[in-house]
Amino acid sequence: MTNHTIAILSTMLENLPIGTNLALLHFMWMLVSGALLPNRGAMFPALKSTDLSDAATRRAWVAFRKGVWQIAEILSLWREQVKTLPGWQERRYEGYLPITADVTAYWRPALQNCPSKHYHPAAGRALPAVIMGIRGEVGELNGQRIALPRAFERVHPKDTSEKRLWEDMLKNAKKELSEDEILVVDAGVKIATLQTVGIKQYVIRLATNFTARRNFLPEHILGRKPTYGALVRPLPRKHKGKILEATCPDENYLWVENGHEIRAEIWRGLILNKVIPSKNNQTFDVYAFYDPDFDQPWLLATPVTLKPESVRAIYKDRWPVEQVPLSAKQMVGSHRQFVHNPESVQRLPELTLLAGSILSFLAASFPPTPTGFWDRKPKRTPGRFRRLLIGKPFPKDAPISGRLREKKSVTAHLPKGNLARHPKPAATAPV
Repeated sequence: MTNHTIAILSTMLENLPIGTNLALLHFMWMLVSGALLPNRGAMFPALKSTDLSDAATRRAWVAFRKGVWQIAEILSLWREQVKTLPGWQERRYEGYLPITADVTAYWRPALQNCPSKHYHPAAGRALPAVIMGIRGEVGELNGQRIALPRAFERVHPKDTSEKRLWEDMLKNAKKELSEDEILVVDAGVKIATLQTVGIKQYVIRLATNFTARRNFLPEHILGRKPTYGALVRPLPRKHKGKILEATCPDENYLWVENGHEIRAEIWRGLILNKVIPSKNNQTFDVYAFYDPDFDQPWLLATPVTLKPESVRAIYKDRWPVEQVPLSAKQMVGSHRQFVHNPESVQRLPELTLLAGSILSFLAASFPPTPTGFWDRKPKRTPGRFRRLLIGKPFPKDAPISGRLREKKSVTAHLPKGNLARHPKPAATAPV
């Protein structure tokens, strides 16, 4: 199991520059093995606890902080490796592959000049945090849904707001989205934003008080001629003590799933409020799903004509993307971070998110291992797999590629110690 993990990591990193690849392999092993947890996020003690020498520990830190690598390159290599796994299968619905997008935050309340803020539900306000955008495709490995990351996106250096991050993420998603892929986002994104970016294939969850309009004018009887289409309210709500009734649906659909009867109400060809009806408008369909397992109905929208079962299943496949930051923070132990260099502040969340994804795939590749005698029905979870690796040193006898080696650079001619930081000025010839 240990050698298999090293083989996965080394295959992903071997094409990086020589020296950096081996040092980054040591760093990724520290993350995947959960060495940050017992060391409470302290980087040097965590690296040293994997039985690295002092020199190897320093090289791993330098490769992390100053190494010539980009997370996009490593993610591309990781995706290529996952797609070669024998059990990997894409999850498609009526030919569409769900592409999920989400935002996660690493709280850094004590970090000076923290690049961004994010709302903290316990605090009830926005706190300093490093926020990262996650975009990935959904697949299945040995019967388990997993999100395979495509990109980890940073905030814009000049506009660090979460709104700008979402705009950049959607623009990049639009560039990569193919005709057989459909973007899946939660209620934090608005339909107007998706339409402005130009994304025409999406499934989005709506707020329970969402309203839209018909794309045609109602019949004129008396008074001023109507400018907008008739209002459509999918769900009833209470406003100023009065009950605002829901609009009758255009279609009703009923099916049985896992012994539960699920009902769907559908409204076709809607447009946003304050949009004048026109043939050139971007229309969408709204679905209200009533499931006995949930107290509130789901309200979903999509411009693509799909079966109600497919719309509901596509949105459910958004959930695996939330496991990536969960594995990265709670399982890897990166919820505590003590790096302060501006580049390290961004690089550490990127690598920990990658480590969380690797843990999920490794857990799905091996048989489930019980935590103890009480764990009678273990599942393939990243937490159980991490328990098998935690506390184990870096396997120095593991078979790795010849490219993964220390770079033997000649440094005898370079100044050392304090002279390297403050070199003496060059002597000038007398006038």
